[in-house]
Amino acid sequence: MSLEKENIKSGDIIDTQVLRKLYKFVKPYQKQFFFLVFLTIALAILAPTRPYFIQVAIDDYVTVGDRSGLIRIIYLLIFLMVLQAAVQFAHTYLSGWIGQVIIKDIRIKLYRHLLKMRLKFFDNTPIGRLVTRNISDIETLAEVFSEGLAAIIGDLLQLVTILAVMFYVDWKLTLVSLCTLPLLLISTYVFKEKIKFAFNEVRNAVSNLNSFLQEHITGMNIVQIFNREQREYEKFQDINKEHKKAHIKSVLYYSIYFPVAEIIQAIGIGLVVWYGATGVFDLDIKVGVLISFIMYLQLFFRPIRMIADRYNTLQMGVVSSSRIFKLLESDEQIPNEGNLKPEKLKGNIKLENVWFAYIDQDWVLKNINFEVKHGQTVALVGATGAGKSSIINLINRFYEINQGIIKIDDTDIRDFELGSLRRHIGVVLQDVFLFSETIFYNITLGNPDISREEVMKAAKLVGAKKFIERLPGGLDYNVMERGATLSVGQRQLISFVRAMVYNPEIIILDEATSSVDTETEEMIQKAITKMMKGRTSIVIAHRLSTIQKADKIIVMHHGEIKEMGTHESLLELGGYYSQLHQMQLKTMVIGEGL
Repeated sequence: MSLEKENIKSGDIIDTQVLRKLYKFVKPYQKQFFFLVFLTIALAILAPTRPYFIQVAIDDYVTVGDRSGLIRIIYLLIFLMVLQAAVQFAHTYLSGWIGQVIIKDIRIKLYRHLLKMRLKFFDNTPIGRLVTRNISDIETLAEVFSEGLAAIIGDLLQLVTILAVMFYVDWKLTLVSLCTLPLLLISTYVFKEKIKFAFNEVRNAVSNLNSFLQEHITGMNIVQIFNREQREYEKFQDINKEHKKAHIKSVLYYSIYFPVAEIIQAIGIGLVVWYGATGVFDLDIKVGVLISFIMYLQLFFRPIRMIADRYNTLQMGVVSSSRIFKLLESDEQIPNEGNLKPEKLKGNIKLENVWFAYIDQDWVLKNINFEVKHGQTVALVGATGAGKSSIINLINRFYEINQGIIKIDDTDIRDFELGSLRRHIGVVLQDVFLFSETIFYNITLGNPDISREEVMKAAKLVGAKKFIERLPGGLDYNVMERGATLSVGQRQLISFVRAMVYNPEIIILDEATSSVDTETEEMIQKAITKMMKGRTSIVIAHRLSTIQKADKIIVMHHGEIKEMGTHESLLELGGYYSQLHQMQLKTMVIGEGL
């Protein structure tokens, strides 16, 4: 098993195109967003008030012994602190709320978009990577609002207001206070660059870890069948070590930067104390001013320390946004421009000069021409890779043809509304997928228009009613993930019920009985006969015994139609079908002998 690794690189934080797209999701919550901006400005204004009023309290009231004035200023300080706490609470809650409602909207839109993607997209994209997009990347956007954009704007505004007040109170002491600022800015810039690369490595590691786990847990039976547990365990250890190293590297940068920032701040405070104390001794600076400047300096350095971290949070948010929007804007969806929504179809199918390739011009189907009349059964036979399953994928428009045309009732299938087209076609696949839900849900797929009576009627038709009724809870029995608690035959029967409950005019069976035992196959064959009655049917089968009564058998080889006719006529022809028939007869004789 191979796993393509994903490399993520940080982009420009001022990506106006991405921010503009992101703002579209903010627009429904404009009132809350602008109120958040107001709270941000309010916090920036309130930040320097406490040191300022403490200075006033000391210089204007304490030093002169004005007790009543001091009590008034203390009451004012308490009020301002409570007000600041209330504004801080509202700001923190609202920023988090906005982030969550926006990522909810984006996640819903992204999932809806994925539901419409063509199968080719999922063939080429690791599922773990899509999970990362829908979970981790979108979660990063919440941090953009709670710890990123709003917090950075608030920090910058706070710096401006604190600096303005400091210059207003004492410009000389302010200049002394800012002596260590260049050192802090340099260390902050170095930290920002280092942590940016560390965050990139963390995101890469998370994405690769998700992809590896999803792929290998899904394919655990293959790992165990081929005794590859130890090898896959070692590969997982390597990926997990990269994940650990990336996180430890980011922790290392934090553990270096913040103590350095504290030392620089301490030096700044020391300079203020030294210069301020000299001024106090010379009666040039008041004691309250010196005390307030120590507080100002602590308030001033804190946002600078945090901006580097928040800058990278915002930057990673912009990177995640660009990846999400790239997925949202991908043109991998099947065009759904048709508007025909017929109530019923006759079921006449016609393929004219159909060519198809999954990759470029590596043709899987070459100039396919055949017709299936209403009520007829057509069987497709041929070796693996002959193109049989590709034909049914094209009829359902899971993939788009490169050349030619496919018609149903003399109408191009592209003229039908996609959902309407697929509702008229019942498909039973060899590999049955069941969700971790009840049998009723797995049959109806949550369609509220299908009643339990209709489900049991369809179950009776295909011979599944008895085994469903024997299960604990009947239709309410939970089949667990991928139907793990059911046998292969039972899962196949449920897929038959799932196809029949919609009462389609066209039935497609893709190796529908290849995974069941002989007894179950006989039961299913009887059900198939009933299912096909009055319906157009296309059957893909390796077992030629199951298709001998088909109205037409199409023999395919390397994407081309080699022979076409009834079972008897193809045997008389003595070609590819006859050889295939003889081979299967020999296999059956050998099997009976054993």
